[in-house]
Amino acid sequence: MGNVTSNVAAKFAFFPPDPATYDVYREEDGRIVFSGVTADKNMEVHLLETKAGNKVVATFWKHPFARFTVLYSHGNAADLGQMHELFIELRAHLRVNIMSYDYSGYGASTGKPSEFNTYHDIEAVYNCLKRDYGIKQEELILYGQSVGSGPTLHLGSRLQKLRGVVLHSAILSGIRVLYPVKMTFWFDIFKNIDKIRHVSCPVLVIHGTNDDIVDWSHGKRLWELSKEKYDPLWVKGGGHCNLETYPEYIKHLRKYINAMEKLALTNPPTKQLTQNPSIEVKQNKCLRFGKR
Repeated sequence: MGNVTSNVAAKFAFFPPDPATYDVYREEDGRIVFSGVTADKNMEVHLLETKAGNKVVATFWKHPFARFTVLYSHGNAADLGQMHELFIELRAHLRVNIMSYDYSGYGASTGKPSEFNTYHDIEAVYNCLKRDYGIKQEELILYGQSVGSGPTLHLGSRLQKLRGVVLHSAILSGIRVLYPVKMTFWFDIFKNIDKIRHVSCPVLVIHGTNDDIVDWSHGKRLWELSKEKYDPLWVKGGGHCNLETYPEYIKHLRKYINAMEKLALTNPPTKQLTQNPSIEVKQNKCLRFGKR
């Protein structure tokens, strides 16, 4: 039963577009180029090696006046080639930098998708933000969509001075998406229901009330278990992959970012955190705001 259930959960969690919707290649000067994105978009591409030995693609979308950087972990049926229009709009509307990445086995990232590979992936991306951009925890907001809530809460539960965490159509755990179990089994994946209790920063939960893939009860329970609750956004009639198309989505996100800016002014950073991680379905085409 355990192996069968775990395999079913893994199939839900990992559904990369095949073939990948983009490619990356190196120019003669050594720069990594992302196909379909021109240089004027102010985006930098990284190829990062993880602890598992995989090489994951990460993109950093710079805003000239950004106060915060959002580390975005996308859903299970998308890759970065489908997401760049969304990142451009989020960057403009929220005035933030956006760092996103493809999990191992997604897009042009090497390796195979697995729960623990996603953890290694996000750790490599976080280390890149610190090393290459000097981003501090107090300047970082983690954003996890659907399955992306797994690596988001893995990292968020370990970093105690993050500015914020956003959970978008998030899951309580892999098995709980499939069965209404009341306890956590050892073979479950993405045990967010346990990790959310260790997140110390303000948590914004966004979930559609008509989500037929991850029931609204997942978002509601994650919000209830959060230590630092921010006003949730329950999108009336919203599904699993279309929340960006509702006008209240970007309005509520902007309100959250503004609140985090005020919090940063009243509670400036003190010491750098010493506890760090090891150093070292449907395609989501909902990319435009206000269009359903």
